Amino acid sequence: MADGGMVPAPLAVTMGEPAGIGAEIAFKAWMGRHEAPVPPFFLIDDPDRLAALARHLQWSIPIRPIDRAAETGPLFEEAIPVLPEPLPGPPVIGTPDPANAPAVIASIERAVALVQAGDAGGVVTNPIQKSSLYDAGFRFPGHTEFLADLSGAEDAPIMLLSTPELRVVPVTVHLSLGDAVRALTTDAICHAAVVTARALRRDFGVGNPRLSVAALNPHAGEGGALGQEEIEIIIPAVERLKGLGMAVDGPHPADTLFHERARVTYDAAICMYHDQALIPLKTIDFDRGVNVTLGLPIVRTSPDHGTALAIAGKGIANQASFAEALRLADRMSRSRAIHPA
Repeated sequence: MADGGMVPAPLAVTMGEPAGIGAEIAFKAWMGRHEAPVPPFFLIDDPDRLAALARHLQWSIPIRPIDRAAETGPLFEEAIPVLPEPLPGPPVIGTPDPANAPAVIASIERAVALVQAGDAGGVVTNPIQKSSLYDAGFRFPGHTEFLADLSGAEDAPIMLLSTPELRVVPVTVHLSLGDAVRALTTDAICHAAVVTARALRRDFGVGNPRLSVAALNPHAGEGGALGQEEIEIIIPAVERLKGLGMAVDGPHPADTLFHERARVTYDAAICMYHDQALIPLKTIDFDRGVNVTLGLPIVRTSPDHGTALAIAGKGIANQASFAEALRLADRMSRSRAIHPA
């Protein structure tokens, strides 16, 4: 990866679900690169399907196949650079096909390998349709676990959601609320906080990260009257983290943690479950949320939305989250060059 005095390598953008909106939002980010600048990126995708999609949308977008990521810089102003990853046949817009899964998976594998080789500064993953990958035999729950395996991550990765005004980390993620409460442990909270603090230093350039920990129950449990989780699980985690010298406070009632005055007091909020983190973030800035995987040896960001099959091919998908994912991956890549692990 480039050092602090050099231009970082371009970003690798994966194919994602070919029947979804991934290519459309990449097209729109590229077309708007002068009004809303984005760092140079290349797609790992099928040039023929991209050209066909551009014709379908009636957008004048030059598609330029490349052999190496290094060709991105000279081309980016005049065309979208594409490292070819052929599909077995033309995809049907809005209709996922498990036959395309090998190319989708290969696109992710190639992106990771290019970052590891120093040819790409980071990976920006377009949304995948997990059901199609599962039907094709994909053995990972999702992107995060696959990327952790590919990149050789030593610890369990953590999901951070970021907007320009708020960063949140859910300790438990895709679980029912009942299962999330049962899965919550002091160790899990501490792991999420430690990984987050390290990433804030290395990837975001925050010298002394301040973390606020959310309570689980209303009124932070009201001294045990409204639940014991704060007393038995969350407060012990906060005390352990303070013992490590970290700037951590809480647990704070979630209904007072996300208003404007509260947000300026911390660099990231550690939340106990999925919706506790995502509701405030999406309320504050629905269009520009970015999903970041912390704890990987590579930079990975993603737009904070799905494949949007119902609107694919209509040219109406909002590219703001994808463009913000590009910008954040670029900033993270630059920060890592200055702040090594």
